Amino acid sequence: MRHPTRPIIAILPILFLAAHAGTMLLARDAAMQVSFVWLIAAPVAAGFAALYRGWKEGLEGWVSVGAAMLCWAGGMVATVVNTLFLDITSEDRLSMLLYVLYGVPLIFTLVSPEDEKWPVRLVDAAMAAALGALFYAYICHLSTATGTAPQGIDELRMMFDIENGFIAVFAIMRYFARPGRRLGFFRTVTAYAIAYLVCAAYMNHYQGDSDYGHPVDVIIDLPFLLLMWLALQGGFPRASASTSSRAFARVVQAGSPMLIPVTLLTVSVLLVAYDPEMAITGCVIASIGYGLRTVLVQLRNFEEQDQLTLLSHVDALTCIPNRRRFDEVLRREWSRREQSADQLALLMIDIDHFKQLNDHFGHAVGDERLRSVAAALNECARSDYDLVARYGGEEFAAILVDIDPRDAARIAERMRAAVEALLMPLGRSAGIVTVSIGLACANSLDTGVEDFVASADAALYEAKRNGRNQVIQRAAPALRVVQSAAAPHGGRAA
Repeated sequence: MRHPTRPIIAILPILFLAAHAGTMLLARDAAMQVSFVWLIAAPVAAGFAALYRGWKEGLEGWVSVGAAMLCWAGGMVATVVNTLFLDITSEDRLSMLLYVLYGVPLIFTLVSPEDEKWPVRLVDAAMAAALGALFYAYICHLSTATGTAPQGIDELRMMFDIENGFIAVFAIMRYFARPGRRLGFFRTVTAYAIAYLVCAAYMNHYQGDSDYGHPVDVIIDLPFLLLMWLALQGGFPRASASTSSRAFARVVQAGSPMLIPVTLLTVSVLLVAYDPEMAITGCVIASIGYGLRTVLVQLRNFEEQDQLTLLSHVDALTCIPNRRRFDEVLRREWSRREQSADQLALLMIDIDHFKQLNDHFGHAVGDERLRSVAAALNECARSDYDLVARYGGEEFAAILVDIDPRDAARIAERMRAAVEALLMPLGRSAGIVTVSIGLACANSLDTGVEDFVASADAALYEAKRNGRNQVIQRAAPALRVVQSAAAPHGGRAA
């Protein structure tokens, strides 16, 4: 069912344009004053529409758009004061500055990804502020408080073209870079940026010498009304999601940190002829800002990599090390044991009658029992030396390092008793949850880690066959050294 306000929103821009053109025609001699009212109202309406959209779906991005619109409206207010009250026929420094600064919040929100951490975004904001300072320095050399010299008009127009072009390119890149849930925002800003680029270029290069108060003024309204319409009605109806390639999205994501520095460098190049020191400062800020941002992003990547590594080694259900971590530690300890005389023990632990428990209580209770058993086993291990891991299903494993067989047997018995002491009901029978444990202790003559694990498995199966809820210890297969009589002539025998 179509939303009842959609038709009203759809005709608002048309009514606005008709009212702007109609009132100018009716006002005649006061057409300039009337047109100024509408030219201020258009960006103000667009700004409040953006803030309203932000209030509905999240302020990220929309606040910057609203601030840009109000900044542009401020530039038009300065133009009105100059034209009507100060008799300044060309744009003065304040109006030019506000028109240029309007693009700074747009550039910031387009090139600073919202999912970055606050230190990175703070660097982006600092570079955006530096960009505003460079714009101000550039304008100060081309405009004065009483207007802009004719020789500076073309350079200002070029600067506006560069700024508007940057904004349009940045918006297009973000729109086609799989913005996900923010697709509507970037679609709206992209449509606005393209419309503003075209309309501003036409007005600056083909209507720049004409006075306000003519029908052509309605062209200035168009991008703002488009933004207002898109913000109020929620974007283009039934638009499909971006279909850009994942490779392009990654290029944009990787290259976005360069966008503000590139803009800073561009404005710095424009400043070289007027203020070399300020131009050099802009280049230094761009370099340091980009470098600092890169360092912060790299630190974040290291943290995320550490977290991913940790998660890849932890069982999601029991929150103890998983099979992958168990295999890594076992290989490492086996290799270390081969280089030293340290003793190594392996426990294979299986919950008795776990299928019966799951069938009676369900998998939710079964998962809870797994977590309880894992916690009990982990508490019995030596925290600084041993590893207790979930081996798979209802089976656990423990690696005990630098330990003799008697101490290993005591830890195994402690684990068995700790699980039994939980007194968790098993199911239909009157029994409780217990575990069977197979223990294997390595020695210097073991043939390999696979046989070591097989010995612990065999001990576990023997514990199961013998009635469960017990610890069985079995030695790992070993090579025998055969001592023979000394061979003649110093030969060796084995």
